Amino acid sequence: MKYNFPQVDLPVEMLAWTDVTEDILNLYRQSCRLKTFILALCTEGTITASINLMEYEIKKNDLIILMPGAIIQLNEQIEKVRLCFVGFSSHCVNGINLIQATMGSFSKIWDNPILSISDQIASYFTDYFALLTRVSIATPTSTNTLMAQSTLHNILIGINTLYARRPQNTVTKSRKEEICQKFVQLVIENYMIERRAQFYADKLGISLQHLSTTVKQVTGRNALDIISQVVITDVKARLKSTDMTIQEIAYSLNFPSASFFGKYFKRYVGISPLEYRNA
Repeated sequence: MKYNFPQVDLPVEMLAWTDVTEDILNLYRQSCRLKTFILALCTEGTITASINLMEYEIKKNDLIILMPGAIIQLNEQIEKVRLCFVGFSSHCVNGINLIQATMGSFSKIWDNPILSISDQIASYFTDYFALLTRVSIATPTSTNTLMAQSTLHNILIGINTLYARRPQNTVTKSRKEEICQKFVQLVIENYMIERRAQFYADKLGISLQHLSTTVKQVTGRNALDIISQVVITDVKARLKSTDMTIQEIAYSLNFPSASFFGKYFKRYVGISPLEYRNA
């Protein structure tokens, strides 16, 4: 039986807070799937968490980057913990092409959502979160979509710079984790022209069954779900932030027709591309 994780979104375009404690964190003791983009910084203590079914220990000066679609569950609290964060609603995020905005770091962020940063960089983020908190809490409804998207875009540029400067990860990965990481990287490189799982299995030099089983075991999702997530992320951004027609978007992503594209989009989103654009 397929299990659907509860989905979490924000009621406003942007929400920031500088003092998130156990009382709030306890709401995430059960697994949930985020519809939002969240950037958080641990300012005190240590806590363990499951992100995309992988276990992490989060400690002071750890930056947590959570993409839409991430599955998160907070686990053991080792000591008193505090976080500051900023989050952006799905409506806001859908107007940003996360793949293009993060350039070469999209797969790195998904694969390694925790970044340890220096005291100096952490102080910059703390000050920035404080500023965003004043904006979003004082008059939450005044933060319009364009303002929130501009803020998110600037944050993504900064995150991309941090990942570009990050030393090569020396942690030994299992063969299954390596396959899954390479698969995601290949999808990001080729999703505009290829959506067949068989194509990626061939690229990796393994059977389709091997790819499907490995991706399912590592991520809890099937290969087509991951491919479609990347495609739909791009499509949503084009629908909300460009003047491209439905047909132009369909052809730019190598769909055989606007009709086929519409059915593909509705299968994963639940409404037609035009309905989504006008929503």
